[in-house]
Amino acid sequence: MKRVIMHHIFKIWQESWSQRLDNKLHSVKPVIGAWPVMPMRRTDVKLTRLRIGHTRFTHRHLLLGEDAPECPSCKVSYTVRHILIDCPVFNHHRITFFNSSHLTLPDLVGEIPHQNLFAFIRRLGFLYLI
Repeated sequence: MKRVIMHHIFKIWQESWSQRLDNKLHSVKPVIGAWPVMPMRRTDVKLTRLRIGHTRFTHRHLLLGEDAPECPSCKVSYTVRHILIDCPVFNHHRITFFNSSHLTLPDLVGEIPHQNLFAFIRRLGFLYLI
């Protein structure tokens, strides 16, 4: 009986989650359920922040009452997506670390994060700003 109830709850939860397309995490994790935990908590926290799109660098302006940080070359607000995927300034580094400049967020921060993700972020100088 408990298994049937849990299955029903997960089904309702998944239906609700599937309708939340505006959620940043939904693009990375379209199906609910547990994902593996990184062995080091600090790394796991950084990965979670990247997945939900909320880092110190991209959101600290909200706490300080400042303007959002802006990419000087693209003239758009910095977001996790902009840094990891969109900004052409970082294409050379994307090719170096990921062998491609055409990536998606699930490629980098999905259930199995890319093995070079943190090396890439470190090279850009953002690792300690997450």
